[in-house]
Amino acid sequence: MRTLTIRRPDDWHLHLRDGAMLEGVIGDTSRHFARAIIMPNLVPPVVTTADARAYRERIMTALPKGDRFEPLMTLYLTEDTSPDDVEEGRTSGLITAVKLYPAGATTNSHGGVRNFENAMPVLERMAKIGLPLCVHGEVTTPEVDIFDREKVFIDTVLDPLRRRLPELKVTMEHVTTSDGVDYIRSSDRNIAGSITTHHLIINRNAILVGGIKPHYYCLPVAKRESHRLALRAAATSGDARFFLGTDSAPHVDPLKECACGCAGIYTSINTMSCLAHVFEQEDALDRLEAFASLNGPAWYGLAPNDETIMLERGEEPVEFPAKIETEAGPVTVFDPMFPLFWRVR
Repeated sequence: MRTLTIRRPDDWHLHLRDGAMLEGVIGDTSRHFARAIIMPNLVPPVVTTADARAYRERIMTALPKGDRFEPLMTLYLTEDTSPDDVEEGRTSGLITAVKLYPAGATTNSHGGVRNFENAMPVLERMAKIGLPLCVHGEVTTPEVDIFDREKVFIDTVLDPLRRRLPELKVTMEHVTTSDGVDYIRSSDRNIAGSITTHHLIINRNAILVGGIKPHYYCLPVAKRESHRLALRAAATSGDARFFLGTDSAPHVDPLKECACGCAGIYTSINTMSCLAHVFEQEDALDRLEAFASLNGPAWYGLAPNDETIMLERGEEPVEFPAKIETEAGPVTVFDPMFPLFWRVR
């Protein structure tokens, strides 16, 4: 196969940051993606509908002229989040989901939830009005090994929450383990999972073998090869409960290449080329459209995009920049460690 035409894709988990960084990276998303769920972990975080409205305006202002792109806004769940404000945001059409960060789980998550009982009023309201909860599925207790934090979260937080509120619609974001895949597959309703570009490609060796490689460090951290293969099987299966959420997360190089580097991998610029490579390897190019363009909209109650894009396989590798330059500083682009022959034409 040399060309593949699919509905224009969406990104169901995206970090755009703010200010100069936002201006520097948004074009890499809007060039190929029609919509994206925008993460709210700014400094300060997007905690109210008014915050989300203001952030959306900044995103639209930064959008390259002529690009058609719709940011789908989320709220950062805190123990003080107002159920009425959340419902107002939902009713107005501005808010697509609420994001749960266990406190300390990842970048700018220190204001997240520590005591889940305090967040129950807003979660109960969300279940009532059908507003999805997007979860960063890791516990943060120090005694739990970082490679086990997703499984422990499922067992001790997610499953009890879903049993208590079975009507709550939950997106388990950036699934990284076979445990997460199996949990979603074993559930008959109200749960789905997004899978990132990079977790389909790297395992933990990419970070640790031959020296510390900070540009492969993300949270949740990449796991064993067996987990990566489970993610590939889920993504390429056609199962409507799995869809693309890149978790593309730009940081300037000085914040990655230091004694305590930030978590995040920047994939917006080459995600479609990477995905076509992965799906071709798995003999599943006919299911790429479902993963990138159909399953996500169906889960969030939206129509798929009318526009299409064409992917073309060339004889020579596609050349992507090693870094992009922003007014905030240089950002290293994800290197899949193999040549990419598919490009968006």
